[in-house]
Amino acid sequence: MKLNFKKINNQGNILMFVMIFGAIAFGMIVVGVAGYAISENGASNYKHNREMAFQIAEAGVNYYRWHLAHNKTDYKDGGNGIGPYVHVYEDKDGNAIGHFSLTITPPPNGSTIVTVQSTGWLDSQPNSKRTLKARVGFPALTDYAFLTNGDVWIGSTESVSGKFHANGGIRFDGTGNAPITSAVPTYVCKSYHGCSNVTKPGIWGTGTPNNYWSFPVAAQDFSAVTANLASIKTGSQQSGGLYISSSGKQGWRLQFMSNGTVKAYKVNTTNCYAAKDTNGNNINPCIDIATVGTATTYNMPTNGYIYVEDTVWVDGTVNGRATVGVATGKNIIINDDILYSAKDGNHVLGLIASQNILIPRNSPDDLEIDAALLAQNGAAQRYYYSGNVKTTNGIWTWSWSGSGGTTSGYINTNSTYDANLTYGPPPGFPVGSQYNLISWEEEE
Repeated sequence: MKLNFKKINNQGNILMFVMIFGAIAFGMIVVGVAGYAISENGASNYKHNREMAFQIAEAGVNYYRWHLAHNKTDYKDGGNGIGPYVHVYEDKDGNAIGHFSLTITPPPNGSTIVTVQSTGWLDSQPNSKRTLKARVGFPALTDYAFLTNGDVWIGSTESVSGKFHANGGIRFDGTGNAPITSAVPTYVCKSYHGCSNVTKPGIWGTGTPNNYWSFPVAAQDFSAVTANLASIKTGSQQSGGLYISSSGKQGWRLQFMSNGTVKAYKVNTTNCYAAKDTNGNNINPCIDIATVGTATTYNMPTNGYIYVEDTVWVDGTVNGRATVGVATGKNIIINDDILYSAKDGNHVLGLIASQNILIPRNSPDDLEIDAALLAQNGAAQRYYYSGNVKTTNGIWTWSWSGSGGTTSGYINTNSTYDANLTYGPPPGFPVGSQYNLISWEEEE
């Protein structure tokens, strides 16, 4: 038997399968590419809208900084509501495209810092929000380590850590680590600066580094101190303040206690010692305590205001925040160490005198003063007591120098800037009139 085999041609079928699967694969590629393009376009739009939301939130921060510049104590956006305060955001053509919502936190007690929180979004994508938080505050006079309304001499054994400013001239023979500025281009250097009526530059001397020196610059306004003393007196007479009338004797000693109280002793008698003032005049100041009466104990004032209608001696350990102001023509005398319970900004003392802040003759050899000192019409100083030389000192400049070095007062002094006081000054201390931007950050 003969078998016959028939050859079958499958090439057409294979071609058909190739075309079908090729079309499917091509379609899948097209769909994938189209989907990827659509996804990328959506992601790009989302990213763009997120960036726009960021810019809208930033516009909210800038708006409220502008608002505070025109109304420095308005924390309610010009109304009486508690917020948040929502504003429409328009594009350059005046079309409303989004909103920002503001939450304003007023300064806490003892601070000048306002917190502005702004959340921005586009109306076309309201779920894509960005939130920014900015902190702004008034810098206080305590932004300076040393600030004086007159002339000053920093000797070769003295150092200043922080900004230093004088409305008068400066002889600077010490060391510094921050801007040292004078409000005058030149001044007449007197004998108390080692000169004899010689015209000198606003800042001069052998101190280093002199690249920090700058003059003339704008003067600081000490007239504001008068108004602040008046407000301290008013606050001391209100609930939460501490007001002490005239002693009828020499004055009052205020001893701050670590348990958060203040002991007030009537100063009955003082010791007097021959001295010279900055003009070389012979004087006989009676600023060393001899005898005191029985102490009366007060709680630290809750509003921080202490006002005394008399001369005041101050010492002790400060637990809390307070400022001591005294009546016109009266001095504040630093009787002994003034220390903070902790140097963290929660324990602060300000001393404001319309006249002088003084160190007595019989002050400790090692003296630390943790306080912000402001003498409006006088000076923070130690009189010249012949032959009375101390070893060290914690703050400000309390020394007299001659050709042989320190002749009276403290040989070594160190004035240190307290960063906690720049935006958290002692109660009632003068502050600036323009808000500074302290911090700016995005919140997730």
